[in-house]
Amino acid sequence: MPLTFRPMAFAAASIAALSLIGCGQANADKAFGEKVHAYLVEHPEVLVEMSTKLQEKQAAEQAKNAKGAMNKYRQALERDPRDFVANPNGSITVVEFFDYRCGYCKLAAPQIVDLIQKNPDVRFVFKDFVIFGHDSEAAARIVLGAKDQGKTIELHRRLMAEKSLDEAAVMRIAQDLGIDMVKARAAAGSATTTQHLADTHALAEALAIEGTPAFFVGDQMIPGADMHALNLAIDQARAGKAKKV
Repeated sequence: MPLTFRPMAFAAASIAALSLIGCGQANADKAFGEKVHAYLVEHPEVLVEMSTKLQEKQAAEQAKNAKGAMNKYRQALERDPRDFVANPNGSITVVEFFDYRCGYCKLAAPQIVDLIQKNPDVRFVFKDFVIFGHDSEAAARIVLGAKDQGKTIELHRRLMAEKSLDEAAVMRIAQDLGIDMVKARAAAGSATTTQHLADTHALAEALAIEGTPAFFVGDQMIPGADMHALNLAIDQARAGKAKKV
């Protein structure tokens, strides 16, 4: 079998060899080191290829770790009774970690609402992952405080559509929707809501969520506002359930 020259393997082996050089070998291996350096300077695409492979390996490891964490925290992820859930009888569960002042969450929000309205088989779990400060927390608290008033989807949509969202805007939007603010404020400021937000934050850390939005469908985690990937994951989950019938 003819030998095939593999630049990435050569570079990796060369770098490994350089790391093993001892003091007594310094002079003998100086020329070799210079050759490796010259080769990498002349062929920087090898370093790009190595970096890509490393990223792929790290992504695979992260996905494996995330799957293990999802299985461990499945109940808290999908079945926390304190969360607001749209289409609660749906057979496919989607979970979103979001923040009301996250720009990417705002971009995805209209499509999320549309997805919920057009897909009654999608059980959509909202996780208020507060990462953008006081105004974000104020929004999350009011939405959770008004959860039982039957206007959460519209309140969510309006808050996400507000470009300059602050606490005053949160209260104005909630009042405009006819929400009982006395009840909402009481629930929003309760120890129960405080614990709920803290538990959601701890869960996000356990699942290694680094930003918002982050979606979960079955054993898949979809970081960012990648609606194509989210819809594909939903279609795959739906197809998987159809095969079992």
